[in-house]
Amino acid sequence: MKKNIFNLLLLLIFPVTLISQVEEVYPPNFIKTITFKSNTTQGQLPVLKLGEPLFLEFDALNANEEDFYYVIEHFNFDWTPSVLAKAEYLRGLDNQRILTYENSFNTYQVYSHYTLQIPNIQTRAILKSGNYMISIYDDYDELMFSRKFMVYEDLVNVGVRVKRSRDVKVIAEKQSVDLVVATNSINFNNPLETIKTLIVQNNNLNTSISDLKPQYTLGNKLIYRYDTESAFWGGNEYFWFENKDVRTSNVGVQFIDLKDIYQSYLFTNVSRAGNPYTYNPDLNGNFQVTAADRLSTDVEADYTMVHFSLLQEELKDKDIHVYGNFNAFAIEPLTKMTFDPESGRYKASFRLKQGFYNYKYVAVDQETGELDEGAVSGDYWQTENNYKVLVYYRDLGARFDRLIGYGEATSVDISN
Repeated sequence: MKKNIFNLLLLLIFPVTLISQVEEVYPPNFIKTITFKSNTTQGQLPVLKLGEPLFLEFDALNANEEDFYYVIEHFNFDWTPSVLAKAEYLRGLDNQRILTYENSFNTYQVYSHYTLQIPNIQTRAILKSGNYMISIYDDYDELMFSRKFMVYEDLVNVGVRVKRSRDVKVIAEKQSVDLVVATNSINFNNPLETIKTLIVQNNNLNTSISDLKPQYTLGNKLIYRYDTESAFWGGNEYFWFENKDVRTSNVGVQFIDLKDIYQSYLFTNVSRAGNPYTYNPDLNGNFQVTAADRLSTDVEADYTMVHFSLLQEELKDKDIHVYGNFNAFAIEPLTKMTFDPESGRYKASFRLKQGFYNYKYVAVDQETGELDEGAVSGDYWQTENNYKVLVYYRDLGARFDRLIGYGEATSVDISN
């Protein structure tokens, strides 16, 4: 294919530039509701056990019934390309067309719903554990979007405990994660160099903490009890709304209107930074597509224009964005809010498929691009957060990083 020839030319001319960390490519506006699933984990960050199936679904809103192709690549712990050949980590072929799709039925917004399952007839198995990227191309070899996923082997036990920060300066705002990695099946050689860890808060890779070293060894256990290095900002519970019935207002929706498609106007939210913490159950930023009186939400759930509103003084040096896993926590022009001086509110609107959605508002520095999740919502040690821990291992002389363990915990039972 043309992109393969282009990549080869780049390798010959600029061999160094290709050895860099890969980043996810976010989709164009006509591709929505990218849902990445596995049988063992909840949320939009798939962590598969080796041998388990993977499901990727998305909608194309251009009504062209386009052909899309998928490519799967293996990466090292630090998301640099691994040296493994395709045949070493895949049984079968990739760069194949996604065969399963359906057109929407009885909706104002016309779309096609695509479903990819791995393994399938062309791609029969993923053979190695580690980090992966799946990239979706159109019929013209243009990259539409890419998503990261992980495949692990269950070789070590990963104990995870969430505690309040040990730093008294931020004890009311941060949560710290302690780890214990234990195994009887692997003899760790030089664990300070061969073992690497990744801690992910609420399925958000953008704020993850990576490559912490074990502080000490106790028998067959590796112990991680850091004061500050494993601490996350606590954040706050997410706002949420549900518009499973587009003909009437629902939880979080103030009123609806019908133009070319349904319009869902949410209640105006207010800044919570500096206010006392209030418990509010949420999905930790995730979403769930659902629609009332529909047999198949894949093709019968409609799209609505969702209007967000935030009562907040204008921030001169920062932009405000709507933030959540509905777009993999991406900071993009679509989610940027504009300030309305007349009403004193930030406003934004974009299309979302019917369902239950978590969201919050974050500030982004206009010069540095630095993200501040607590500027509007605040940071609280009591906040219920989910933490996933991935353990990687590259033995002496090995050619790639194996993902040998996975653990998970929430801060519901947080302790001092």
